Amino acid sequence: MPKPESQMPENQVRPDAQLEKRTRRHFSTKYKLKILAAANQCAYGELGQLLRRENLYSNQLRDWRKQLQHGGEDALSKSSPGPKASKTPEQRRIEQLEKELARTQRKLRLTEDCVGLQKKALSMLDLSNNGNDPS
Repeated sequence: MPKPESQMPENQVRPDAQLEKRTRRHFSTKYKLKILAAANQCAYGELGQLLRRENLYSNQLRDWRKQLQHGGEDALSKSSPGPKASKTPEQRRIEQLEKELARTQRKLRLTEDCVGLQKKALSMLDLSNNGNDPS
């Protein structure tokens, strides 16, 4: 039998709202450059200790090195996660309009073919009516 509400203990654990929501970490360009410089200064076996202390992963360090090598400091300031869009919104709109145009042209060809068939059928009926008509 459950206890009435008045007898419920007051020391229940309530989760902190900030701890419940996980967010992606963002690193500033200055911080990335500092970590890269520290990683380059590390002797054999010290890199793991640096990564653990800074709570980083080796693939983050690898990506930052690659970005610095290919694009300089500007590439390190990339803030949006994930790959870049392969097409601009204008290109996507053009593709959409081209597909719509192709569908419309297919419908037009079908309609023209149907009208052509109707004309042929009508001319055949006229021929058959004119051939049987004694006048």
